[in-house]
Amino acid sequence: MAHTDVVGVQREKWPVDPFGAVMKDGYIWGRGTVDDKDKLAANLMTMLLLKRSGVALDRDVIFLAESGEEGTNRPGIDFMVAQHFPEIDAEFALTEGGGARIEGGKVTMVEITTAEKVPRRVRLVSNGTSGHGSVPRIDNALVHLSAAVAKVGSWETPMRLNDTTRTYFEKLAAISPPDQAARYKGLVDPKRTAWIQRYLAENEPSRYSMLRTSVVPTILKAGFRMNVIPSEAEATIDVRALPDEDMPKFYEEMRRVIGDPQVRIEPMTDEARPAGMPSRLDTDMYRALERVSARMYPGVTTLPAMLTGATDMAQLRAKGVQAYGIGPASTERDLIDFGPHSDVERLKESSLYRFVEFTFNAVTEVAASR
Repeated sequence: MAHTDVVGVQREKWPVDPFGAVMKDGYIWGRGTVDDKDKLAANLMTMLLLKRSGVALDRDVIFLAESGEEGTNRPGIDFMVAQHFPEIDAEFALTEGGGARIEGGKVTMVEITTAEKVPRRVRLVSNGTSGHGSVPRIDNALVHLSAAVAKVGSWETPMRLNDTTRTYFEKLAAISPPDQAARYKGLVDPKRTAWIQRYLAENEPSRYSMLRTSVVPTILKAGFRMNVIPSEAEATIDVRALPDEDMPKFYEEMRRVIGDPQVRIEPMTDEARPAGMPSRLDTDMYRALERVSARMYPGVTTLPAMLTGATDMAQLRAKGVQAYGIGPASTERDLIDFGPHSDVERLKESSLYRFVEFTFNAVTEVAASR
């Protein structure tokens, strides 16, 4: 499975045509090169190669190219699950979310995402008395909202490991230099976990996010003139919940943290994805992904990971499909500076070809094993 849609662009900020798939300096440049047209291309090539080479399949292989993942899921995966699920019902699914890491010109690890956090965005809304900006008011909506945003923005929610993240940090410690390994192992040490989590927050924020339900303010709306006190102020909070988070209890704790009855919490349920259990690590598909990784990248460790973003695997996991996120190899710099949704999205040309090979090998390992 792969989604065909991409996020928009600001053309003036791109050094090349963002929709030109420009080949330059050993990279493919353009919107969607890593989200999600690389998976789209690899999946299409896998289907063509299965047909051209006459592979004798043990089971069906279904290719779903669907739209809407970056915006609303209604015309894409939601529609397919609600109206056509028998046509896509499968034991396993492969799509975006994982990838291999390149360090020093070599692949050093392969991450397969087996779980993902769940978007549970909320609005914080404060109402007060409007009036002239020259007359301070105790119920100023902006003042109350600002205080609430500051509190939730600095709120460190509890760390909770699940099977995926526990295995991830254990395996990561086994392949890391001694100082890093000590930090990953020390996460479960009550005496050391606080400063280790702070270190990850400052230096490895993606891994820090894997440890907890995250709460991040993203949008503020208030006022229309500099001399008018607004009667309403609103903030959007991007909550990314652990798969098993009890959201009613979480919202109650958020109210306690805010501690202001003038600020109310409004869940944005119109875009809620279902929460599904993490995919298992003992399936034929996960073992096949480990074997293919070992063959293509000898000596490299495969790690199960929890994606801090969201994909259309959520709807499939909620239906019981064992879904796994895969992806091409990239360097840390490429992921940070040239990754998904950036103004200079790009992918190493050689990584795309290797990813086609990886996808084909994984599919045939399971679907053509005899």
